[in-house]
Amino acid sequence: MIGNGGRQNLTLSQQLLFLRSNPTIEGAGTLSGEKLTWRMAVQPTPLARTYQVNIAYRPGETPSVQIADPDLQFLASDRPLPHVYNNPVRLCLNLPGTGEWEPTKRIDQTIVPWTYLWLYYFEDWLGTNDWKGGGRHPGDEPNQPRNRALRRALARQ
Repeated sequence: MIGNGGRQNLTLSQQLLFLRSNPTIEGAGTLSGEKLTWRMAVQPTPLARTYQVNIAYRPGETPSVQIADPDLQFLASDRPLPHVYNNPVRLCLNLPGTGEWEPTKRIDQTIVPWTYLWLYYFEDWLGTNDWKGGGRHPGDEPNQPRNRALRRALARQ
């Protein structure tokens, strides 16, 4: 299948090959039917704890990233987790529909580094209660005036 920009979507086998052959990533993966599963340990900084990460990917969907251990909600001491999707808890790594993630892109060069970065900011948030990772969720955008001249005038204020 051809993705945006005329590039070919990567197959599950190609994604798995890239994950396995990337020298900066240690983990294990499998293909089962139309699903790629990758498991890896992530320590975002030398002083941070190690997280057991599960990535699941089905063609046509955005890869789903879950933390198997430790329990993020337990670490958060029942504070609402920042920047996640719920039911089940999955890391929010990119804004859908923006082209940040597309099936033409490699999981080892996008989703994996974004997971490290998310966990880095999560570790910081645990101590400061201030999410410095930025980002937004669909529907959280401020209401922008539809008139371009008005938007520009408001931006100059």
